[in-house]
Amino acid sequence: MGTTYQAHHRVWDLFSDGPDRERDFLYRQEYTTGLPAFICVSARTPDDRHGMWNVATKEYAPVLHEGQRLRFSLRANPIRTRWIEETDGKKYHKRHDVVMDRKKRLRDESIPKSEWPDLQQIVQDEGYEWLASRADEHGFFVSPADVVAGGYVQQKFLKKKGKHLIQISTIDFDGILKVIDPEKMFTTLMDGIGPSKGFGCGLLLVKPV
Repeated sequence: MGTTYQAHHRVWDLFSDGPDRERDFLYRQEYTTGLPAFICVSARTPDDRHGMWNVATKEYAPVLHEGQRLRFSLRANPIRTRWIEETDGKKYHKRHDVVMDRKKRLRDESIPKSEWPDLQQIVQDEGYEWLASRADEHGFFVSPADVVAGGYVQQKFLKKKGKHLIQISTIDFDGILKVIDPEKMFTTLMDGIGPSKGFGCGLLLVKPV
């Protein structure tokens, strides 16, 4: 399937019916027997105009209720935005993925690298904090004992026919969540969590415990 941008472009082609179409789908790329496979949630049926895909579709209508426990899987691009003030008083914002943001704080606090947590611990701690801080607005609750964060990957790629460099970092989350607001939770399953949804992030996959 090539680069992340090439995957984005080809999946988009399945759902786009014109230049003005706004994205109304989420996807996640996986590999089955070495071949790329894509799990998608979309408002419309994909249209394989070029005969490139083996497409299987089914209706997605999850039934949710308050207090329900669900096993979940999520690939997200967790970031933090910090405002930086220049000497002339002007402010601008800068985005860091949560892992690099934690490393920056450790450096700013002059903590020797020999005393830093290992990478996996940073991914777990910062990943969980990011997810938990957004859980309520998305209609669910997670506890530290029920979430595993790992698979941290940094990616850089150029847009087609352009020189704009895109950088995203992803973390894979797995665990158990509890539904606290079924309406918000349903919206989350359809709309996703976090940025970079157009590049395979944000799709929350769930199934009964």
